[in-house]
Amino acid sequence: MTKTPAATNDSAAAANGRPAGLGGFYPVLATRDVAASRDFYTRHFGFEVTFEADWYVSLRRPDAPQYELALLDHTHPTYPESHRGALRGGLLLNFEVDDVDAEHRRLVTAAGLFEVLSPRTEEFGQRHFIVAAPDGVLIDVITVVPPGEEYAAQYVDA
Repeated sequence: MTKTPAATNDSAAAANGRPAGLGGFYPVLATRDVAASRDFYTRHFGFEVTFEADWYVSLRRPDAPQYELALLDHTHPTYPESHRGALRGGLLLNFEVDDVDAEHRRLVTAAGLFEVLSPRTEEFGQRHFIVAAPDGVLIDVITVVPPGEEYAAQYVDA
């Protein structure tokens, strides 16, 4: 059996509307205070620093290195001037965890994070709460639960 060269696979992927040779995908958050944001994500969500400058920090979870996050000073020249500005809302990061109630005790009760939405169970299959990060991002902490009958049929098997 002959293996198809990687370039051919990349060409086929590009022809199908997929990036050729995609090596990573992660959000970059434009923030006013890179250090405060770094401290928030490392202290409360277990990220570790993999690169750090005063204007940019790259983070990843040591137990799951495919989970990456980057923080960028919103005034840095690499960020297009036409789009400069720190986040002002509209971004929600989901963190799925095993025990949302234990995380609520850890993050809100013990650590004192600002709670935007109290824990509740949704019919579409989540128990969750939301806290605010110092960079304006909302963090939705979720445990997947069985959905109500109305929503169960809407899930697509992957």
